[in-house]
Amino acid sequence: MAQSDPGVRGGAAAAGGPIAGISASNSTFFDASSDIFAESEALADGLGPRFNLDSCGGCHSQPALGGSSPALNPQVALATASGAKNTVPSFITRNGPIREARFKSDGGVHGLFVISGRNDGTADATACTITQEDFAGQQSAGNVVFRIPTPVFGAGLIEAIADPDLVLNLNANASQKAAVGITGRFNRNGNDGTITRFGWKAQNKSLQIFAGEAYNVEMGITNEMFPDERDGNGNCIFARAPNSITETGLASPDAFADVEKFAFFMRFVAPPTPNTTTPGGAASITRGKNLFTSVGCAFCHTPSLTTHTMQSAELSKKPVGLFSDLAIHHMGPGLADGIPQGLAAGDEFRTAPLWGLGQRIFFLHDGRTSNLLTAIAAHASAAGGGNVASEANSVVSSFNALSAGSKQDLLNFLRSL
Repeated sequence: MAQSDPGVRGGAAAAGGPIAGISASNSTFFDASSDIFAESEALADGLGPRFNLDSCGGCHSQPALGGSSPALNPQVALATASGAKNTVPSFITRNGPIREARFKSDGGVHGLFVISGRNDGTADATACTITQEDFAGQQSAGNVVFRIPTPVFGAGLIEAIADPDLVLNLNANASQKAAVGITGRFNRNGNDGTITRFGWKAQNKSLQIFAGEAYNVEMGITNEMFPDERDGNGNCIFARAPNSITETGLASPDAFADVEKFAFFMRFVAPPTPNTTTPGGAASITRGKNLFTSVGCAFCHTPSLTTHTMQSAELSKKPVGLFSDLAIHHMGPGLADGIPQGLAAGDEFRTAPLWGLGQRIFFLHDGRTSNLLTAIAAHASAAGGGNVASEANSVVSSFNALSAGSKQDLLNFLRSL
């Protein structure tokens, strides 16, 4: 029998709750932060004028709050919610992944929707006349590329891995990696030179920056980290700027700005818990785990790292089973999106953490497939179009050389994560 992707693992969500051992005080803040992460924003909160969705939880919801794109795309209904007049772009579908659109010409995110015509009961944007971008025309010109939401489970543990430990891990087994064409490097902050690690190209340094940028870019909501409106049309702005700020004099979670709560939620949300028996049974999963290492997947998808000493005991000296080296690697023209970010070139991407993969629906940076076999095949790409060959070519060849049974074991292992 030919190998096949077992598909999204069933059962309860294996992530989404607070990290193990969370303190009572942090638990209180986590609960409050979870509520804000899931909350939908209104015009009076500063939504828009251009936006992709109206909540963090809308994008990060599969299989639980903090995850990735759900099976039913909420962007379709949101396009015309509360009287808005938006047209749904062709690359946004009811059963497809949540997507943001970037233009190759400037590298930036271009909001899919506008608030024109919307009246959500908190404000009336019927006088707002801004219009959507010409996405169809930009697509015809080959100027549009896509990104889907990255899961944020266990993000606090990722943030707590020390730079020197990441460097040591990347340099480990260097000769073996070089023999199969794997090098890799880190994206780094242009000011202090430290390793950046969040986002598809590891372009963001911290969860605070990650949250602040997403609030402004994805929802159009300004904040103390990103205080300027992305579209300055005065008829389309209905809240003070920045829209979300930290308020002094309060002694509760309400004192903190939404961005701080988003970062807190991501910092203390638990990492995914793997399943040791499903799919395929424990023996198949164990064989697949061994094959994952022997064919070379683990050269980039490092199974586990360890956090350094942190002020929060929940994050200090903890194992991080993320299956990533957090480095950026050349992936060839097949995956290249032509968008440089920091040190990452247009064909370089961060090694995607694989924990929680068993319950994800969409794969690769643009969500082009829901099939693991297709995702694995897409990692292989010969040089061309100004891009070097994918660093994964040899590893994919080793996977392709496996028997059907061995491939199935490896797929079962991946879906157990």
